[in-house]
Amino acid sequence: MYTDKDLTIRPVKEDDLYALWTLTYKEEAPEWKQWDAPYYEHKALSFEDYLIDKNKRVEQDDFWLIEVEGKIIGTVSYYWEHQPSCWLEMGIGIYNPQYWCGGYGTRVFRLWITHLFNTLPLVRVGFTTWSGNHRMIRVGEKLGMTLEARLRKCRYYNGEYYDSIRMGLLREEWELWLNFKV
Repeated sequence: MYTDKDLTIRPVKEDDLYALWTLTYKEEAPEWKQWDAPYYEHKALSFEDYLIDKNKRVEQDDFWLIEVEGKIIGTVSYYWEHQPSCWLEMGIGIYNPQYWCGGYGTRVFRLWITHLFNTLPLVRVGFTTWSGNHRMIRVGEKLGMTLEARLRKCRYYNGEYYDSIRMGLLREEWELWLNFKV
């Protein structure tokens, strides 16, 4: 568990699943999906169907909750792009629109990146987003990440092409950034 004032990231508990399902899979077209890879199909699930994969969510190292003042607002995660070379990508979902544009994403990723570098033998962390998600790109910039790749016009959404954006950060850059920010 990591905390920054009113914000906490922590592993998911079984008691959290109903609230998490409500935010992520209860609705057919949730508002957050317009920003989180909207070019991929999203389908609502019944709570019973959601529970089938509960072991992929509960008490996992790679999938944690985001809470503000004890209220679940989203998740933060990582997946191995190539584990033998310790290349992982991270992701974040803040599902409650009340918490968009409030600096929560930056604070969450600051905690998550610190956690990842403290617990895994990584030399780099990164994420991939699309050029339509300006807030996510801004989070990366605020955390000192580098734009490592721009794959042009490979994401198609609502009749328009967007770029795929990959941002990354090396351990030594993170350590310098933390020392500079403190």
